[in-house]
Amino acid sequence: MSKKLNRIFFLLMVITLTAPRFVFAQFATQKFDDRTLIDLQDNRTPEQTSFFLFMSNTNQYVDVGVPVALLAGGIIGHNEAMRQNSLYIASSSALTYGLTYLIKHIVKRPRPFIQNINIVPVYRASGTSFPSGHTSSSFATATALSIAYPKWYVIGPSFLWAGTVSYSRMYLGEHYPSDVAAGALLGAGSAVSLMFIKK
Repeated sequence: MSKKLNRIFFLLMVITLTAPRFVFAQFATQKFDDRTLIDLQDNRTPEQTSFFLFMSNTNQYVDVGVPVALLAGGIIGHNEAMRQNSLYIASSSALTYGLTYLIKHIVKRPRPFIQNINIVPVYRASGTSFPSGHTSSSFATATALSIAYPKWYVIGPSFLWAGTVSYSRMYLGEHYPSDVAAGALLGAGSAVSLMFIKK
């Protein structure tokens, strides 16, 4: 009985000592997230807003277009490696989408403009905020494409595109920086975890 009590006491001590730090870390992150989005919205211009709306909307087309183009090229050119890499990139995107959907429904973090009335979005997206789906899928595509074709002229544009899509989600007021960071890690991690599929 005393061993059980010692374990319970130890667990309570750990919770007591770490809980304030966890709460402070959450509070500090939330303050940073809010401040960043308010700074971004205060410096919006019509030209930048049009550009970042366009970049945000390219996400779905590139995510689908890259594997489809590789598949078509592989079939036309009788290139087995290209067909296999098409499967790898599509699988990375599919895994990322599934994980993002699952995490969003578990965490249920409200969108920034719902949680903080001082944040004014360019438009009001539906759903929950954590992690950023645009970011996770764009980073999955960029990472998988860069792993399949590790050339500077593939890696550079891929991550420039993914980074711009990710930034656009904050600029438009749809996601916090922490949503975007988590999305980038999730997307890149999904692509890395499926590397065994690539040719």
